[in-house]
Amino acid sequence: MRVAILQFPGTNCEFDTQYAFEKLGHTTELVWHEESSLPTEIDLVVVPGGFSYGDYLRSGSIARFSKVMKAVQAFADTGGKVLGICNGFQILTEAGLLPGALKRNNNLHFISKQQHLRVVNSDNAFLNQCSRGEVLTIPIAHADGNYYIDEAGFEALEANGQILLRYCDTEGNPVVVNGSVTSIAGVCNQAKNVFGLMPHPERALESILGSEDGIKMLKGFES
Repeated sequence: MRVAILQFPGTNCEFDTQYAFEKLGHTTELVWHEESSLPTEIDLVVVPGGFSYGDYLRSGSIARFSKVMKAVQAFADTGGKVLGICNGFQILTEAGLLPGALKRNNNLHFISKQQHLRVVNSDNAFLNQCSRGEVLTIPIAHADGNYYIDEAGFEALEANGQILLRYCDTEGNPVVVNGSVTSIAGVCNQAKNVFGLMPHPERALESILGSEDGIKMLKGFES
């Protein structure tokens, strides 16, 4: 599998993401935000975490206007798979590739810790190696992870199976982590080829770091 990983000024997880996919045996290529096209014959675009443009205006709101995002939009429109992690999730919502928006955490503090997640839907290219209801442990690190969507949008997410992950305890019961609507931690688009989540699966590939559950997530794209 060939993976393109975007870079914006302020991105800080591109090398973690590159390491993760190469550890799983895939070829990666970093793509600078000023590029107007993506590499040819790629299987996945990843918009990694960090603080694109310093989050000076609003998380992801400047990056969404970068040249490369037009190419990402075109790639997604033709069925190409796109994954946004943390700041990448924020960028994808700002660009309209994913529904909803990410707001400041309800406690107004940056949160960094290992977090349990419950798999809500696994009938998609991202989580097909996981079981519905399975509890995973994946680190989180964000200040603007409070996922919001209006009632009509939320009902559409549920009806279409677009809610992927929810924050939970060890038993899978929902918990409030950052104020997200119904504890949502990740969603996809209706076509199920664009995915976004606040937790960092690329940081959960080795037991010495606390979890290997990220392997299941990233390997889903191999199917």
